[in-house]
Amino acid sequence: MKKPGSRMTFAIGLLAGAVGMSVLGAQQPPSAKRTILLKKDMQIPGREAVMILSELPPGAAEGRHTHPADAFGYVLEGSLSVEQEGKPAATYKAGDAFAIESGKIHDGKNLGTTPQKAIVFFVAEKGKPLRTDVQ
Repeated sequence: MKKPGSRMTFAIGLLAGAVGMSVLGAQQPPSAKRTILLKKDMQIPGREAVMILSELPPGAAEGRHTHPADAFGYVLEGSLSVEQEGKPAATYKAGDAFAIESGKIHDGKNLGTTPQKAIVFFVAEKGKPLRTDVQ
């Protein structure tokens, strides 16, 4: 014999489980971390050198963006998939170097299962934000 209210208890439990699953599904994806290692005026008028450590946990993406700078990177750990405007997607692993032209829309992603780290050196236009997000 069923207890009165058992259907209601079951329904409430089912609803709570569904709400809990949607909250878990709505968690923010892992995000990129950038640490400035060096920032210095260059002898080239209007330019500055900026060196960063870029870190992407597994599954993270930088998001589409541009730089007012030529960027030169070296992958220290893991692998980095780069989609760059006007070029086929490329994947770089530890020990590989890459370059991204100033103003080109691009996105870096860690499609692997281990953290990715790279040193990136920018020859940037002084006084401009180093990154501009693009839709």
